[in-house]
Amino acid sequence: MRVLVVLCIVVAALATAPLASSGGWATVGFSPLPDGMSAGGTWKPTIVVKQHGVTPLAGLVPLVEIYDDSGATRSFTAIETSKPGVYEAHVVFPADGDWRVTVHSGFGDSQVTYGPVAIGAPAVGDGGSGEIPVMGLGLALLTLGGVVAVLVGKRSRRLTPASG
Repeated sequence: MRVLVVLCIVVAALATAPLASSGGWATVGFSPLPDGMSAGGTWKPTIVVKQHGVTPLAGLVPLVEIYDDSGATRSFTAIETSKPGVYEAHVVFPADGDWRVTVHSGFGDSQVTYGPVAIGAPAVGDGGSGEIPVMGLGLALLTLGGVVAVLVGKRSRRLTPASG
């Protein structure tokens, strides 16, 4: 009777154990974090994939997914760099708000999720499109006002009659 009980326990344990995949597992990491990003800016994470956390894995196609609370999702494919196991993506957050990031390694189910991360509003007048930044315009007007005040002050001193 004991043998039958032990045999049933062993069979049940084997039947419920998940099947091991033949390829093992991999770790995936990325840096830098997207903290401080603005909507419309390009975040370029470097993604590192290592089999068993040790051996760099080349020849993969990692995927970076970003998604917000409204369900908006964007995907960006990472490309392999000259270093084995190292990939780079070019990710653009389409709007400001809280976003989550999931990096899929391209090797089995290995992935990492980060967030939420607060993405700021797009920068006003980044200077790249011929616009004058708002702070720069304010500083220019303040400087111009100072120059005008100095010139008017000098002119009014010249027109003051000499006392005699």
